[in-house]
Amino acid sequence: MSDALNYLLAVRGDALGHYFKFLKDAGKHLDPKTRNLISVISKVHSQTEGGFKQYLMRALREGATPLEVIDALMMAFPTLGLAKIVWATEIILEMDIPEFRPDMINGQPAWHDVGPAAEFKDQETARVACDTRELFVYRQGAAYKVYDSRCPHQVTNIPHLALAGKQLTCPKHQWKFDITTGQCIEKGNQPLKSFDAKVENGRLFAQW
Repeated sequence: MSDALNYLLAVRGDALGHYFKFLKDAGKHLDPKTRNLISVISKVHSQTEGGFKQYLMRALREGATPLEVIDALMMAFPTLGLAKIVWATEIILEMDIPEFRPDMINGQPAWHDVGPAAEFKDQETARVACDTRELFVYRQGAAYKVYDSRCPHQVTNIPHLALAGKQLTCPKHQWKFDITTGQCIEKGNQPLKSFDAKVENGRLFAQW
């Protein structure tokens, strides 16, 4: 939620409360994925970039696939027109979400070789590149946690310098995460995207 919206809620929460209640009631018979896909279309129609990014990420978290997002945009062609669909697509490309890349959009989950398991030190976090992704790897004994380096808020690619001890802070909107669990502990409310991990023949693999 933006600082401006937080301000309006603080000073005129009585008025905004009615609006949010209307939105909630209007979509109560829709599943979360469908509701957020409709919100994506409404933000493209009004060309509200921040809102488009927000609801795009919500739709993906609720299980929408990249192809479902593209199909929703195309199905709304009679309302949106080509110019607004291109506008939305340009934003998606600028966000550089790996799942939207042409070579990955139809891909099935596969195991990727992250590196020698022994190179990841116990109780420490490393940032590594692996097959079109950048990852944070946290090791605790024989267990490995593998996270996408992108913030779940607006897919900002979080740099290694954002790591302080066991806390990771996104530089864009200050979402803070506990690297040992992936949970967001300050500002936001969504965890880091995590990947299944395993060790085979001394090497660490992650699945996506």
